[in-house]
Amino acid sequence: MNKNKVDHILNLISELIAEEEQSEWVPEKDWIKYSGPYFDDKEYRAAIQCLLNRWLVVGDKTRIFERKFPSYLGKKHGILVNSGSSANLLMISMLKSKRWLNLPEKSKIITPVAGFPTTVNPIIQNNFKTVFVDIELDTLNLNLDQLEEAAKQGASALMFAHTLGNPPNMDRVMDIVKQYNLVLLEDCCDAVGSTYDGRALGSFGELASCSFYPAHHITMGEGGFVASKTHAQEVVLRSLRDWGRGCFCIGPKANALKNGFCGKRFSRWLPSLPEQIFDHKYIYQEIGYNFKPIDLQAAMGLEQLKKIDEIEFKRKENYERLLKIFEPYEEFFIIPRATPKSSPSWFAFPLTIKDPSLFRRSRITDHYESYKIQTRNYFAGNILLHPAYQHLLDIESSVKKYPMATKVTTDTFFLGTSPVITEAQLDYIEEKTHQFMDQFI
Repeated sequence: MNKNKVDHILNLISELIAEEEQSEWVPEKDWIKYSGPYFDDKEYRAAIQCLLNRWLVVGDKTRIFERKFPSYLGKKHGILVNSGSSANLLMISMLKSKRWLNLPEKSKIITPVAGFPTTVNPIIQNNFKTVFVDIELDTLNLNLDQLEEAAKQGASALMFAHTLGNPPNMDRVMDIVKQYNLVLLEDCCDAVGSTYDGRALGSFGELASCSFYPAHHITMGEGGFVASKTHAQEVVLRSLRDWGRGCFCIGPKANALKNGFCGKRFSRWLPSLPEQIFDHKYIYQEIGYNFKPIDLQAAMGLEQLKKIDEIEFKRKENYERLLKIFEPYEEFFIIPRATPKSSPSWFAFPLTIKDPSLFRRSRITDHYESYKIQTRNYFAGNILLHPAYQHLLDIESSVKKYPMATKVTTDTFFLGTSPVITEAQLDYIEEKTHQFMDQFI
């Protein structure tokens, strides 16, 4: 490929991105997005260069990313996948693997009832029994007293998300996990860069997931990751990701080697046909999926990793600014604060209205949205109140059994802490917040 032409294309991309970055945000005309990709020209150049190299599927960029990223979740092993949702599905599906725990269907998995559906869906999709617990209103994390009661009733695993990057009391969580022999799966989709007692979130469980959706800490457009404690776990995860294939040779060059990296690609791999020579690339160890990313995503992700410290700093800085804005209104809102021993890389700034008789959530979010300030609900809230899940428990029981989750369904929203939010935009958020709250003071 003509290097001069490639360089010219890449330089034009850099010029285009630089022109767009020079455009200024205009209050009341342009949106303040709660999150979005924190990019410059480097991510776009990396993506185009990857396309021009004509290797689209899992390749060298993916392998490099898979070596570099696990440490951000406190682990040494892991695989890149096509989304955070797929990462969660792989974690739960792996519990059934004959090469790991071989958990039978109907095994009990504990999870909080409030949050994002992709923490819950894999449990249902794998035909496990979902054991829901309520949440704590101040942190939005799972209620640990209810967790312990559920564990006493006999459960195999615990899966939960560190809410918006702020973890629960992990000392107590781990005491419960050890006492009742639970397998811990950590959903860190909102929590890359967050720590508890100096340890990265993701380092506590057997497996940990994260998402690279544009709203998250770093992004590849789509993408996700599963980190594991051991190489043996990684081998099973990779098989589940790649159709269930048994071949464990990795890297694009393996496809060009007659016998793979293992040296025995064509061997007697099928126990059912012990004399038959078979290509290991077509032996299937798991009932798997196709959750592979494309190499372009990894190329972008490698550029994002270079910014991850800056992104974490800006998220914490934006959280502190929002905290100052809302502290004068603490009589009206439950304000988010870091749990003891934790240092969150905040995904967002959640606010719960204490007394909705003064004003409803819709009133304040409509105020922000009318001035082009994006808001979001706390995801699904009580997920059992949504049409897809109402067969699991009737509405009256869902409200009565999980009152805190029900309250956040109606009274909680969040503003963004993303590094794409500028100081001028935070000034504007402050102005419009005071404008709204002056009605009640």
